[in-house]
Amino acid sequence: MKVLLTGSTGYIGRRLKQKLLEDENIELRLLVRNKKSISSDIKNNIEIIEGDTFNKESLKEALKDIEVAYYLIHSLSNDNYKDLDKISAQNFLDVADECGVKKIIYLGGLGVKDENTSEHLLSRIETGEILSSNKNVQTIWFRAGVIIGSGSASFEIIRNLTEKLPVMTTPKWVNTMAQPICIKDVLSYLQEAIKLETKENIMVDIGSKALSYKEMMIGTANALGLKRIIIPLPFMSINISSYWLNLFTPVPFSVAKALIEGLKSEVTIQNDNAKKYFANIIPISYEDSVKNAIKEIEQNQVISRWNDTTNGVWEKNSSNEISQALYIDRKEIDISNLDKNKVYQSFTSIGGENGWFAFDFLWEIRGFIDKMIGGVGLKRGRRSQCDLRISDCLDFWRVVDLKENERLLLYAQMKLPGEAWLEFKIKDNKLIQSAYFYPKGVFGRLYWYSLVPLHYFIFKNMIKSIIKKASTI
Repeated sequence: MKVLLTGSTGYIGRRLKQKLLEDENIELRLLVRNKKSISSDIKNNIEIIEGDTFNKESLKEALKDIEVAYYLIHSLSNDNYKDLDKISAQNFLDVADECGVKKIIYLGGLGVKDENTSEHLLSRIETGEILSSNKNVQTIWFRAGVIIGSGSASFEIIRNLTEKLPVMTTPKWVNTMAQPICIKDVLSYLQEAIKLETKENIMVDIGSKALSYKEMMIGTANALGLKRIIIPLPFMSINISSYWLNLFTPVPFSVAKALIEGLKSEVTIQNDNAKKYFANIIPISYEDSVKNAIKEIEQNQVISRWNDTTNGVWEKNSSNEISQALYIDRKEIDISNLDKNKVYQSFTSIGGENGWFAFDFLWEIRGFIDKMIGGVGLKRGRRSQCDLRISDCLDFWRVVDLKENERLLLYAQMKLPGEAWLEFKIKDNKLIQSAYFYPKGVFGRLYWYSLVPLHYFIFKNMIKSIIKKASTI
């Protein structure tokens, strides 16, 4: 069976891709915006079409001869995401019909349309309605609420709040009911849907036992072996709650606000189609879901994270923009007496729990400032403390190029009056460490010059620390 997977570099898509590749009865094809986001070992064993759902020509190429297509696309990172989601879904459906696709499998969110429905959830519902509007193409529309798994936004928020705050003062939304579901169960439903032989459009609500968010936090504390006190307050607004999440969790303010707005209304199952059509799947309990997620984190087995989406980074020509950078801070050091592989291992271990080798407290301050002005801060950390891949988030950077034993290029995603990159490169028995900055206006130039004294100490000590670590590996 020929299957197309969209969103294969996102949180759900990366994990589903791994599952589908293990199925010998499936010939998998990917539609991606940039082939660089796919690891080299997969590129050699799979067909990849470069394009997006706003380009009908690339869609036609991607959907040609396809029997089943997964639609795992969302434009939340864009300000006008509601309009973009409608256009994307309609394009996908139109071209799928034209190409003779038999089935579309879509994952949206639990919820109903009413005056309390958040913009985010409303967009997911409208996407499902569009995809289900053509009788020629069957759509199986799964709807999930809180997805619990290592790296999921919901789990990251609940875990961080539970771990960091022994006593939590929370808004009244903690009493809202939801039906969480383990990421493993979500993947099982998505994978089993390929085999479903019914012809009509089906909406399938999935989830485990209904819990309030307060009960989820207490359940998380139990799984972590912690005792927590939760005190709901009636006067905390959406904005205050969003800043609270922004401060204590890895999610930036924009994502926190979208999630908080969705907590005004319950997200519970509205039909029994999961039991009717997928009786063999029995969702595991919330606490077991949490324990599974924690185990993956502890064993560095996190396949994907909520921030895997690249937010337009791939549209940038980093090589071209670096060459035009107005300001460069470059340090070089001889490594002729060292194993290049160990030097590479050293600089690719940077960030997250491993720190930044020099003046970590200054990086923490910069991360805190970034959080306060709505940026991503340092709390995103690393997906894995011992592994790195292109498109990974690394604190407030993103990996845009990675060449084994040769190069690591990071693109800055903190709030800046300009654009910045940090590069580590092995060339001619030298380690070359370069910071690039392209300022926006006068303030951008002032920003760079104000940091020159700090850069002198930070970057000088950083390259020395990289070498020191390489000599001990």
